[in-house]
Amino acid sequence: MKILITGGAGFIGANFCEYELAHHPEDTYLCVDALTYAGNLASLEKVLSLPNFTFVRGDIADRAFINDLFAREKPDIVANFAAESHVDRSVTDPEVFLRTNIIGTQVLMDACRQYGVGRFHQVSTDEVYGDLPLDRPDLFFTEQTPLHTSSPYSASKASADLLVLAYARTFKLPVSITRCSNNYGPYHFPEKLIPLMITRALADQSLPVYGKGENVRDWLYVEDHCSAIDLVMRKGRAGEVYNVGGHNERANIDVVKAILRELDKPETLITFVTDRPGHDMRYAIDPSKINAELGWLPTTRFEDGIRHTVQWYLDNRKWWENILAGEYQHYYTAMYGNR
Repeated sequence: MKILITGGAGFIGANFCEYELAHHPEDTYLCVDALTYAGNLASLEKVLSLPNFTFVRGDIADRAFINDLFAREKPDIVANFAAESHVDRSVTDPEVFLRTNIIGTQVLMDACRQYGVGRFHQVSTDEVYGDLPLDRPDLFFTEQTPLHTSSPYSASKASADLLVLAYARTFKLPVSITRCSNNYGPYHFPEKLIPLMITRALADQSLPVYGKGENVRDWLYVEDHCSAIDLVMRKGRAGEVYNVGGHNERANIDVVKAILRELDKPETLITFVTDRPGHDMRYAIDPSKINAELGWLPTTRFEDGIRHTVQWYLDNRKWWENILAGEYQHYYTAMYGNR
């Protein structure tokens, strides 16, 4: 099969490219990424030279580009990771989130309809459900939980999900959706909580924590997420939503303290800052459906995953130091400028 992976130079997309090529080397992969601020071609260094992997730079909201690509490549499956995903950025500049996350999804599905793609898979988020109260640890998000968004980012992802399901019903497009909890692991862009704390702690800089750090997230190691997407994309029922959770709930402050312990750094580096607007209190996912139908469960305990993650950032300083210095944005030109 030929599989088109959009947003493949981002955090989860790059890990998914590595996962697919390791587990399904018989398939051919085409990776598309606009290489905006969070797209980093260096994250694909391990797979770029493989004969069954091709990278193309482009914007999923560019209809002419996408139509030309589909006409030429005729993919069998499309896995859509391409998205603007940082909540703080969506608060200051919502429009780019609407264009990429909603219009981009529509453009891809229109091309899937036109060229007979066998499955369109949408990678979504648990943030479309809103949040849960801290004092009700018995409550979890299920696939039947009503959508209740809190930020322009989550609203754009919920809109895209509804559009995907509408295309399934109206046009009979074979689709699937996964909604995941917070991911962590290699190639995570340094503006997000875990890599931000790691890189700042290594420099003995203050660690800014929103509010009192009480907000709870269900942390999912990125390789576990990739295995779930692979299962749903290939074997999940068309037209269905599957929640993907890590069973690893942690308050933000506890995550930060775990990182400090791994790095042998003092907790005095922690600085509490004013909370962001509309900050969700707790996310927790019930993955019973994907377990019952496809046999998936996460295999990485948070204690092991955070240790692996911290070690990856210690072993790959050049990757994140180039991002902090802005040098990563020149990687594409260095790789492809003379081709």
